[in-house]
Amino acid sequence: MTDVPETPPPAPPHGTAPSAMPRVPRSYRCRCGRPVFFRNSLCNGCGAALGYEAERGQVLALEPGPQERTWLADGDPQTLYRRCGNFDTVAGCNWLVAASADGSFQPLCRACRLNHTIPDLTQPDHAELWRRIELAQRRLVSQLISLGLPVASRAAGDDMDAKRGLMFDVLAAQPGAPAVMTGHASGLITLNLEEADDAVRERTRAAMREPYRTLLGHFRHEVGHYYWDRLVAGTPWLDGYRELFGDERADYAAALQRHYVEGPAPDWAQRHVSSYASTHPWEDWAETWAHYLHMVDTHDTALSFGLDARAVAIEIEPFDASVLWRPDDPGAAEFLAFVNDWVALTSVLNELSRSMGQHDFYPFVLPRPVVAKLQFVHLVVQGAATELAAPIDAAVEPPAEAPTPAAVIPPAAA
Repeated sequence: MTDVPETPPPAPPHGTAPSAMPRVPRSYRCRCGRPVFFRNSLCNGCGAALGYEAERGQVLALEPGPQERTWLADGDPQTLYRRCGNFDTVAGCNWLVAASADGSFQPLCRACRLNHTIPDLTQPDHAELWRRIELAQRRLVSQLISLGLPVASRAAGDDMDAKRGLMFDVLAAQPGAPAVMTGHASGLITLNLEEADDAVRERTRAAMREPYRTLLGHFRHEVGHYYWDRLVAGTPWLDGYRELFGDERADYAAALQRHYVEGPAPDWAQRHVSSYASTHPWEDWAETWAHYLHMVDTHDTALSFGLDARAVAIEIEPFDASVLWRPDDPGAAEFLAFVNDWVALTSVLNELSRSMGQHDFYPFVLPRPVVAKLQFVHLVVQGAATELAAPIDAAVEPPAEAPTPAAVIPPAAA
């Protein structure tokens, strides 16, 4: 158990966050000074070629390099780039591939090298659905890299890690074949292609009584399972995890069945960020992890465009340090300010969504125990950025995960 001071230090009031600078900028400008965006490959203002450089976390203006199909970043004559091999496909990947030390190039960027299986693009609608999935996947991978998390491919490339790497299968349902189940198993994340169909996804969301369901949300949830294997299982973090989330050795299949038959516990909202998080400690971790990624990326994007939560005209009841897992951590005050700013920011954004007759931008409430769990995730991420966790211990590696409900709606929930 973690020792908590008898009188926790007070939280900085909302509006006194240590910094209003984004951790990772999400706004970009072309060399002509006009704003450009994460997915752009061409400046609509001056016509400059653009590419996303994942290691720098920047969209760069490009000029032709010394060899055919090579590029140089504006103001950087040293680093030679090529476009990702998926640039000319329906995926339209705008990421750059830097030359290796020997002058060679990987055929695909760091995000596309994670692809293990893609759908048959000759089938009707498959190409457009896959394009949407690739956009969400690149957003995910760019954030993972920016956070300093290990992002090695289990599928291809010189950086391939066959034992601990990550890869994606995007599968379409086949007549007479088992249903495609979205989920994670030992580094392989499977996503049902139908999740990219807005109508299908919205129908499923409504049937499952979910407040939120997106492609990016799926990716962030499932990659949370991967990083539990990679960063928590068999490491010193495991005791803290069990203290906050529970014992993951509880029967997972039985917990999932109980959730679909009986529904969540009546008091789930007092302890979890979503009803699905109450299913099992693994799902609590994955849902909390996904919310942490939601919060960090959205907050960084808001700050990048000058939307500072400290300046919004709304009063909130801020969390204080007593809610934290480690209130004496050196970064506790900064983390707490981030959470309180998030509450203020999303309160205003929810009102904006309601003004347009849309669902709430962030349809969740953070109870006090969830803030402690979010700090735990935050500390695990920070730790991983400086020192990778030990290899996964097969003795504690979870079995192939039953999927988050996606392609198939269980009869009890339909």
